[in-house]
Amino acid sequence: MISLFMTFSDPKGERRIHVADLAAAAAMVGAVPGMAEGLLFTPLEQSVDHPYKADGRGPVSALQLRFPNLFACEAAMDRGGVLAGLAAGRGLPSLVGLDVTHQAMVTRAYPVDDAKYANGTVTPCSYLVHYPGPADDMNAWNLHYLEHHPSIMRSFPDVRQIEIYTRIDWVDRLPSQRVDYMQRNRLMFDSPQALALALSSDVIKRMRADFVRFPPFAGGNKHFPMLTRIVPAGERGEGGTSR
Repeated sequence: MISLFMTFSDPKGERRIHVADLAAAAAMVGAVPGMAEGLLFTPLEQSVDHPYKADGRGPVSALQLRFPNLFACEAAMDRGGVLAGLAAGRGLPSLVGLDVTHQAMVTRAYPVDDAKYANGTVTPCSYLVHYPGPADDMNAWNLHYLEHHPSIMRSFPDVRQIEIYTRIDWVDRLPSQRVDYMQRNRLMFDSPQALALALSSDVIKRMRADFVRFPPFAGGNKHFPMLTRIVPAGERGEGGTSR
């Protein structure tokens, strides 16, 4: 599985995506050809306690589009396609003029103890993390991280999804800026409150203990809690969250 990430950021931290544009963006995401599923991320209305609040509110919006293979992903990144329109903010006034980046990555999914959302879950919450890099030795970095960190992540209470994304080479004709982060992660929870509870548990101490053993790398990391709207392929409606 290949994931395409698109991130819409305001360097001043003042812009917000309008509700109408959010619905229109979801409809556009659902119309992307060859996509298996889309995730549409928006900032929390109110901040939640987590260990990395100093990283800020996060982007105005972000997308993760899943494709069955790289060729389907590349085909969707043509200059005249839906994704090019999203990158340019076409028909989405509150996204026009933002800094937009994109990156295609390999999706590595890991098991969780209970993937079923709790009753009453309307809009899940994702914890998005990225490491810009580089690492001194990418193979050593990936070996350590992939062999140690997912098993610790799995012990977070009520975590519903664990995914880690690693770099690939890809081609595209999108108008947005390509980035080459060495790694991204995403943890999914039922709600911002469930995320805050998990990150206040003793598991975070184990995460930090492993962090100090990481092979040498530059660039630091960033952590953003984001509300998550799940858009199935072919979803064009204006309604609420689909799962």
